[in-house]
Amino acid sequence: MADEVLDAKGLNCPLPILKAKKALTGLENGKILEVLSTDPGSVADFQAFCRATGNELVEHNIDGEIYRFLIKRVA
Repeated sequence: MADEVLDAKGLNCPLPILKAKKALTGLENGKILEVLSTDPGSVADFQAFCRATGNELVEHNIDGEIYRFLIKRVA
């Protein structure tokens, strides 16, 4: 279960990443951010973002045209 949800649907790279970065800075360590996106490139983008920032990509899945990411703030 997410502690905060970020609706980034309709936004293209790099906006979902930039908005997620800002949202994560407002969360305490260990909290989960759920990001919803419609950008197919967001899968690779969020994997790279989490590797680069040290945050944990807990889960990602696709429901139709919606890409859902659960990111745990650990950095």
